[in-house]
Amino acid sequence: MKGNGEAQKAGEGAVARRLKINVLRYNPQDPESRPHLQTFEVDEAPSMTLFVALNDIRDRQDPSLQFDFVCRAGICGSCAMLIDGRPGLACRTLTSSLGEQITLAPLPFFELIGDLSVNTGKWMRGMSERLEAWIHTSEEVDVRRLEERMEPELAEQIYELERCIECGCCLAACGTARMRENFVGAVGLNKIARLRLDPRDQRADADYYELIGDDNGVFGCMSLLGCQDVCPKDLDLQTQIAYMRRKMLRAAVFPSR
Repeated sequence: MKGNGEAQKAGEGAVARRLKINVLRYNPQDPESRPHLQTFEVDEAPSMTLFVALNDIRDRQDPSLQFDFVCRAGICGSCAMLIDGRPGLACRTLTSSLGEQITLAPLPFFELIGDLSVNTGKWMRGMSERLEAWIHTSEEVDVRRLEERMEPELAEQIYELERCIECGCCLAACGTARMRENFVGAVGLNKIARLRLDPRDQRADADYYELIGDDNGVFGCMSLLGCQDVCPKDLDLQTQIAYMRRKMLRAAVFPSR
């Protein structure tokens, strides 16, 4: 078994791969632009992510390449894209986990800005407004109630659902979202699941059901697990959707219970 020093020397002596990164290029604002693949070659570095590779391309080869990033830490969700056909975050994807030929494309479902950049924020804001995804209280807000201490177990459950970064990967992998224009998706259903847990939200269950109790909500989900498979935060989305579906069915069959 090699010691740390020997392993480091072996890594230093390894031949770096020459990556060929195929990027789907298209600028919808330019009438002359046509969708096409453009190939860039990048020398792989140790622990290189796709984010680093794309910045290298933009700095050294083509400054017109469009893609989004903010945090570089898997928190903002801006750098979501299709990586070899699978939704993921460029800043969390190591090139060493991919082949020498890598194909990148923008997330489907969202409005294209250009190349790998899409407008997820526009859809997310519209969905949040449609679901009224904020805490509803009485007209006279009691600040003390909003600051009340929560049981740690409940706070942990709410926090777990709040880890969603609205990157759009779940919608890009969702079969229902491709067929139903108004489907709220796992990200929207996750918001409602969080609000139902929060004791500060004073809406009745019927209010939530009115928002998501149809084919554009929990009953439109086909349970293909695509959203959960690609979620970069590993949220248990299908469990939340299944739970709300059972609660709604029970309320419909046994309204007095």
